[in-house]
Amino acid sequence: MSVTKSEKYHKLYETIQNLDSKIRFVTIIDYSGRLLFGGQREGVTDYLKPDLQKESLRHAMDAWKLRNKFSDFIGRGKYAIAEYEKLKRITIPLEQDKLIYITCEPQTNHDMLIKSILKLIE
Repeated sequence: MSVTKSEKYHKLYETIQNLDSKIRFVTIIDYSGRLLFGGQREGVTDYLKPDLQKESLRHAMDAWKLRNKFSDFIGRGKYAIAEYEKLKRITIPLEQDKLIYITCEPQTNHDMLIKSILKLIE
């Protein structure tokens, strides 16, 4: 029995969520902005209202599209991280036109987290 894309993304989501209890939010989106799978850790308080969350996702996608413009010259991007006072945002390209978008607490060991996720998706 073959695994559907939806099941694959659900499993990836759960695996990432279980890597670190400081992960707040994980979602997998495609470059057109369509949510493929994702969710927030139970008990986590939102910092952004839903419309601002969508805008943040759109900004992350646009940034990856721009990065890809230069990949012929400098190579493919592996991940991007932004640290804010209240959280860290990590984006990691997945497959050809998809993105893993993660938010976590500021004290998260992002280096270990990123390395673990990159091993998962290789």
